[in-house]
Amino acid sequence: MGNVILEEKLNYNNNFYYQLRINASDNGGKCHGSETVYQSSAVYAYIQVVDLPDLDPEFTRTPYMASVKEHSDIGQSVITVSAVDQDTGIRDKIIYSIHDSTEDGLFSINQDGLISVSSAIDREEIGDTVILTIKAKETELNIHGNEATATAQVTITIVDINDKTPTFYQCADSNCVQADSFSGEVLEHSLGAVFINMTIKDADKNAQTLLSLEGEGKEMFSVQPSEAFSDSEVQLTVKNPGDLDYEKIQQVTLQVIAEDKGDENLRSTAEVTISILDANDHSPVFTNDTYDAKVPEHCPDGTVVAVITAEDPDTMDQGKITYSLLPESILQYFDVEPTTGSVYVKNGDLLDREIRALYSVTLQARDSDRKPGSAVLEITVTDINDKTPVPNRGTYQEFVREDGNLENVRIEATDGDEPDTPNSELVFTIEPGPYSMNFSIDPDTGVLTNNGPLDREDIDPALDGKIELRVNISDKGEPPLSTVVQVVINVQDVNDNKPEFEKPFYNFTLSPSLCSTGIMVGSVYAEDKDQTAEFNRISFSIVEGSFGSFMISSVAYAPGYLGNVRVDQDVELDYEGERKSFRLQVEARDLLQEKAKATVEVHVLDVNDERPMFRPIPAAEVEENSKETGPIGKFDAVDADTNSSLVYELVSVSCRCGGDEKPCDWFVLEPNGEVKVNPEATIDYESCDQATVEAQVVDENTEKGESNSASPGEMVIDIKDVNDNTPEFIYSKSVFVVVSESASQGTSVAQVSATDRDSGINAQINFKVSEVQFIDINGGNPDNKIVFEAITTRQDDSYVGIIQSTEKLNVEIRGKYLVTVDATDTGGLTNSTKLEIFVIDEGYRNELRFRAPLFQIQAQKEEIISMKYCCTDSAKACYFLLRESEVTIMTAYFTYGNGTAINGDTLLNTLSKPENLIIMDSFDLIFVGTGGPEDPKTSPLWYGLFGMIAGFVVVTAVLTTSLLCTRRNFRRKLKAANAMKSASTVMSDNQRGGQVVPGTNLYTMEGANPVLNLNIDPGIALDLGEDSDVDRVSLNSLDIRNDMTVIEKDTQPIMKTSREEDRDSGIPDHIEPLGAALAQRDLKIRSNNPLLGDTNPVFDTTDL
Repeated sequence: MGNVILEEKLNYNNNFYYQLRINASDNGGKCHGSETVYQSSAVYAYIQVVDLPDLDPEFTRTPYMASVKEHSDIGQSVITVSAVDQDTGIRDKIIYSIHDSTEDGLFSINQDGLISVSSAIDREEIGDTVILTIKAKETELNIHGNEATATAQVTITIVDINDKTPTFYQCADSNCVQADSFSGEVLEHSLGAVFINMTIKDADKNAQTLLSLEGEGKEMFSVQPSEAFSDSEVQLTVKNPGDLDYEKIQQVTLQVIAEDKGDENLRSTAEVTISILDANDHSPVFTNDTYDAKVPEHCPDGTVVAVITAEDPDTMDQGKITYSLLPESILQYFDVEPTTGSVYVKNGDLLDREIRALYSVTLQARDSDRKPGSAVLEITVTDINDKTPVPNRGTYQEFVREDGNLENVRIEATDGDEPDTPNSELVFTIEPGPYSMNFSIDPDTGVLTNNGPLDREDIDPALDGKIELRVNISDKGEPPLSTVVQVVINVQDVNDNKPEFEKPFYNFTLSPSLCSTGIMVGSVYAEDKDQTAEFNRISFSIVEGSFGSFMISSVAYAPGYLGNVRVDQDVELDYEGERKSFRLQVEARDLLQEKAKATVEVHVLDVNDERPMFRPIPAAEVEENSKETGPIGKFDAVDADTNSSLVYELVSVSCRCGGDEKPCDWFVLEPNGEVKVNPEATIDYESCDQATVEAQVVDENTEKGESNSASPGEMVIDIKDVNDNTPEFIYSKSVFVVVSESASQGTSVAQVSATDRDSGINAQINFKVSEVQFIDINGGNPDNKIVFEAITTRQDDSYVGIIQSTEKLNVEIRGKYLVTVDATDTGGLTNSTKLEIFVIDEGYRNELRFRAPLFQIQAQKEEIISMKYCCTDSAKACYFLLRESEVTIMTAYFTYGNGTAINGDTLLNTLSKPENLIIMDSFDLIFVGTGGPEDPKTSPLWYGLFGMIAGFVVVTAVLTTSLLCTRRNFRRKLKAANAMKSASTVMSDNQRGGQVVPGTNLYTMEGANPVLNLNIDPGIALDLGEDSDVDRVSLNSLDIRNDMTVIEKDTQPIMKTSREEDRDSGIPDHIEPLGAALAQRDLKIRSNNPLLGDTNPVFDTTDL
């Protein structure tokens, strides 16, 4: 038995599971040899270690560091700590608590290890860091009976927020007191710092404070530093010492602004008062650098010359300035009071102007520091007035034109006193006298001038233009001395006055009985104020308005002249002449052509002897059907007589109807010339679009001659259209068909045309399909929904409605559509018409080809498609023409009133008749064909039919062989067919008037045989009767589909042309007479257009 023994302590956390391999062996022995053999076997043992609570808990993710902003909310999470039981097999629950804290009560922890804020936090009070000791304890005791605990430190950084305002302090030693008012002193004009004992503090961490200045002294100082930190000393620095002037300002008050750089709202202000100290920095200063003073010669001693003082702004120099005169040599003449600055005469006897007239003295001033200041005093010794002025001439004589000015007239005099002094300065004045107000003299220079233009006419004629002036010459001394000189002015006359009429307007009248030649009309008066005869003589003339009827003469009439106006000797005035009044412009001139004008009106009295005349009469307009009661126009006439009385009389009223003028009674004329609508008449624009009223005017006050106008007046009245006519459809003989197989949405199938007798916008028409009714030939009752629409266009003077399908038509029905089309004008007036649109099969399409050009066929189309040549009496034709290469193609459908149509067989039989063939040949018909629908899809039934046809072909081959033996001579009949047209011109006296069939004794018309005297049917003779079994497909061998046509001048054709490829371009070997005849006519065209033929070997003359 083997025991497993524990050799050392087990640790569950290191290894909680062991796997042992236990080997069991014997002690060995010999087996079949000398060697010892050991036998053994092994087994595995598994040992599970059971954990016991022997380890303390352990904090994870240490160390713990966190941060929280100051003033955070209560309960805000900070950090979560976590501890685990190291006994991993047990894992007791952990309980957390704050074991220790550098600041109590700020934080709390819950059982999940979450640390949160429990009270207000202020970083500035508790500091930047709080260290917590967190204890983790297991709920169960360990194996030793003790608590299993662990601790961990949590460092919480208190994050500062910018919440403190910068604060100013005054500090002494280490004690600082908060303050908001500071003071300092500075010497004027000095530089450097100004101590104000200011400290700025901000309790926030890393605080930055911006410092600035405000107030009246902010430009004189600067603050240092401009940006402070948490605790900084602040001082002011003089920035502009020149502004520190005690004499200007003694105290400066400014504000230091401290603003938190992080929050501009955190700011504080401190007021700083700076006292400026005075310094003795100024010298005495005189107001002026130089002073002037005057003193009369020989004046008494002590006479004060001037009192001059200096100023010193320094406070220490107030009242301490002393004065003195320099140089010392001047002191014998003048001296100064030392304290007052009063300069006075020291010895007046020495002052003699004739010896020395000017003294220059230096006046000096000193302050308390002996700083000097000086000024120059110039003392002038004045003269005594004792000389009288003396003129240079005894008398002055001057000449001047009355329109001129005195030039270079100067009164001159001299004075013996000192020059340039009042005693020698002269003053010139004009003493009052006749005409002295017209002149002035410069008081200083003595220049004599006239005050304005001189007028010789204002001077007394007795003076003969002479003006005498007295000029006084005086000096400026005290007392003044003066003398007088005479000046004579001779004013010369000039022509400065023009003639002046007594009145600006004259009015004269003339009676027709007195209007003889040379008669006196009246006089005008004018005067010229010039004083000399050469300038005041006047002549008159008529410069305007006379028209050769008047003349004027000049007669002296003191003090002026008369202008006598007379009728010209060669003129006799008449009121009925060209002018009834004259407005004369009369001109008065002196000898130098100075002139004036006056207006003279001459009126010739009237006699009523003139005929009235019409003025231009503007055209009038009126709406048709108008019942206007007021005037629509008015005649206007004039009469040259002034007392006329005009009455208007109607001569005639005519209307323009279709280009012709005819009398009408639409308008009446009132005696006052007003034209009105005749209430008993009806105005119709569609009948007549214009009226002319002719009138005569009569003067009831005529005294002599004719009283009416020489020619009547005419008033043109334009009739305005109104919307009173309904649209009218234009009749058309067109037949409209639609092939339902090819009609899709938007296919044009018909058209209508309409006009409106109204004009302009009233004539505009719009078409609309209002009803569609279908009549089925099979008696069905289809849905009558509107499957067509109308598209409105305009062509020339009418409107066209293109009828188009709005959807693909039903191909199963046959019959005709009755389409109701409404035509409505802009006024809402409507008219309707009903169209028949036949629905037919494509197989009823018939095609005729002509060598004749398109215009010729177009002109003869009615004859070609007439019922006499083409169809039965009850059929209608719908045809379309187009020109292709050298061939004109007519595609036609021939329909009956019930919607059925003529097929190709019926048409071919009709055209095969000789009488119709000859007529159609006259239109150069070269081909006749039919159309049919497309082959249906192959079905199994056709295969059985093909078998039957194969058997029928065998039988037909046998029959054909037998028929070949009995057929007639083909060449003879072919020549007969070719000669049919030319035979119509061969006539004989013994013939009965029909065409002769060459090579035979038969006639093609009325067929009288000259031998047998029998009537023979040419259809039978040529084997072209209706019962002939000839394959008529040969006449339709050209299968070109012309489903649509091009209508000339139609920009939206009703039907378009499509073309299929030809089946065969070979020329058929015609063995049928009619086909041969047509083929020869078509041979030339076939050579140019290989698409016009089709070989049909089935058609054989044996069938005839």
